[in-house]
Amino acid sequence: MNRAAPDLADETDADTIRRLFEAQRPRALALRTSTAAERIDKLKRLRRLMYARWDDIRAACHADFAKPAAEVDISEILPVVAEANHAIRHLKRWMKPERKRPTLLMFGTRAEVRFEPRGRCLIISPWNYPINLSFGPLVSAIAAGNTVILKPSEMTPHCAALMQDMLGELFDEDEITTVQGAVETSQHLLELPFDHIFFTGSPAVGRIVMAAAAQHLTSVTLELGGKSPVIVDKTADIAKTAQNVAWGKFANSGQTCIAPDHVHVHADVADAFVEAMRKAVTKFYGERRDIPDNPDYCRIVNERHHDRVRGLADDATERGAHTPLGDTAAGGDNYIAPTLLTDIDPESRVLDEEIFGPLLPVLTFTDVDQPIARINAAPKPLALYVFARDDAFIERVIGATSAGGTCINQSVVHFLHTHLPFGGVNNSGLGNSHGHYGFRAFSHERAVLRERFSLAFLFLPPYTRFTRWVIRLAVKYMN
Repeated sequence: MNRAAPDLADETDADTIRRLFEAQRPRALALRTSTAAERIDKLKRLRRLMYARWDDIRAACHADFAKPAAEVDISEILPVVAEANHAIRHLKRWMKPERKRPTLLMFGTRAEVRFEPRGRCLIISPWNYPINLSFGPLVSAIAAGNTVILKPSEMTPHCAALMQDMLGELFDEDEITTVQGAVETSQHLLELPFDHIFFTGSPAVGRIVMAAAAQHLTSVTLELGGKSPVIVDKTADIAKTAQNVAWGKFANSGQTCIAPDHVHVHADVADAFVEAMRKAVTKFYGERRDIPDNPDYCRIVNERHHDRVRGLADDATERGAHTPLGDTAAGGDNYIAPTLLTDIDPESRVLDEEIFGPLLPVLTFTDVDQPIARINAAPKPLALYVFARDDAFIERVIGATSAGGTCINQSVVHFLHTHLPFGGVNNSGLGNSHGHYGFRAFSHERAVLRERFSLAFLFLPPYTRFTRWVIRLAVKYMN
């Protein structure tokens, strides 16, 4: 397996970044009047290029962290193509001004909301789904008529180099371009007064991005993360639940922002759930001794993250946790086995830190108020998953908690639903993306009111006795 990084410059210098940013100013102004047909043509060309470079995308993802070809197809290529297809089908309708009925106070006026491009946009994308989480927001930015500077993660250099090559083939740099680098490059970018920033990453870095954006009053969309919980009721279909949780958790070796982070399972079915998880993992990846050689199982992206995840597992087992599935033995090539942890000490780091790896703590409860209280005591998660046949149980959990999104009797697939908003809440994110929501994130919703024959002249000074009477009447009855 080739894991050598391509020859990329360590950082894009500040002068180059500012030159690109300034070059996009006139282009952004010109794109304000771009038509739906022009934007759709760009989306179609991007879609064609995704198909043309299919094998290259697979190869780059495998080179960066041994991502299986099937997972590349379903989690990197499919979401981008689905976003492009959805935007192509609906963009003309999205771009049409929305007529707004007048209120009684505004009788005699005509109002509408127009969707105009925000302008020069910055997309900072992560390493865990490098193609998907770069080109997905890019589709929305193109649909909304913006220019873009894309800064992909330096931790997946093969994918970063491929995206730079692909976008260079499609676009002039004064419209869409890519810059390479790590922290220093991001700092240079965040010093500039972009019109919108779309960031995907950790809550800690999200705070830095938001603080930098505040210096220019730049709008932001933040897709962050957190510890997405699972609640399994005793009424759940345990075999199906385990299969869905195992796939959501161990695909991409757990390096998914909406992956199940930990499971609260009813004590009556806890043993059955653990056994069903063992069977599901064996079905997906084989026996424990065979998983390291299974090409369908991904690797941790680099040694630093491997050591971080391994440290979480070691801390838990040193505090007495058991591993009914997987092990915490060292593995080469940044390999960590799919691992369940039970009997976990409450002080274990794995219960407090976002795992972002193939470790799944299993906690038990006898009353649903126990996991609800734990969830509500923690920062709001990006996703919450409920498995049950009891509708009252499901509604109790949803009504008593808050999360960016929720699946019932399934995990992670809500990301692929282009009619749903995708985003977090508070610590797990700000704003939404995907489909129409992504188009709106990259658009300014401009209110336009046209005077026809309104009664506004009745409120003008001098404030005579009659004028004051009209104002009082309006306050009471015309709002």
